[in-house]
Amino acid sequence: MTASTTGKTALVTGASGFTGRYMVDALKARGYHVAGFASGDSNADLNLVCDLTDAAAVCIAVAQVKPDVVVHLAALAFVGHGDAEGFYRVNLFGTLNLLEALAALDKPPGKVLLASSANVYGTPDIELIDESVCPAPVNHYACSKLAMEHMARTWFTRLPIIITRPFNYTGPGQDERFLIPKIVGHFARGERVIELGNLDVSRDFSDVADIVDTYAALLESDAQGVTLNVCSGNATSLREIIRMMSELAGYAIEVRVNPAFVRQNEIPRLRGDNRALRLWIGQSTDPTPQISLAPTLQRMFSHAH
Repeated sequence: MTASTTGKTALVTGASGFTGRYMVDALKARGYHVAGFASGDSNADLNLVCDLTDAAAVCIAVAQVKPDVVVHLAALAFVGHGDAEGFYRVNLFGTLNLLEALAALDKPPGKVLLASSANVYGTPDIELIDESVCPAPVNHYACSKLAMEHMARTWFTRLPIIITRPFNYTGPGQDERFLIPKIVGHFARGERVIELGNLDVSRDFSDVADIVDTYAALLESDAQGVTLNVCSGNATSLREIIRMMSELAGYAIEVRVNPAFVRQNEIPRLRGDNRALRLWIGQSTDPTPQISLAPTLQRMFSHAH
């Protein structure tokens, strides 16, 4: 707890979600009083049920909280979700409703962090992706996030906004609809066969604890009006994750490639450059994450038992 944060109120949207729960804990540990917009129970000090697509409801809830800082995590995030319009209703117009409500406060917040996604980059044919790479999204989730970014930039002169582009991250409690929790869950249950898609897909994975610590550091930084990658700087293939989990579980699982799981426009490799981020939060430009993937998998494996 520090003097700079004690007594301040943080608003976390999506507080009952995977990232939101970790975010609430990270902010409370830094001395914030945390209010959450949540669809279910969360660990926030104050929980408010608020539909972001309802502009009037958002205004009422924001006026009740009067936040000093905001972390906007609420989103329709599962790429395979079938409702294309839903991505834009929630991710674009829900964010617009939030920004309008925040700007209408007598005292607007001192920092507003909006979580976008590295999926906006699409499939760039380069080894290392920094913020100068032109976005080229290949699915509705990513398109909605990029649209949100463009909309949010029109608010840069009215609110102190930071846009983050997190690459993949995971940790205990993440839904098994996502790749690593699915793999860990199969090993934790002792299953002998798993169906997956492209085994050669590589992703830049971080631990969720690193992500929320980074977000908290950005809230307390001088950054605003910027768009920043949040990533480890390392890419790990699905084959390597299977190998690490085989070592943890003590047996080899049979992997069957299911063509239904091989997405059209699959992004083969995503590895992020986090040097700009490190400059803003005062850390080394060394891209090595605080928590490597192996202990993250160990924690997930233990949690799943």
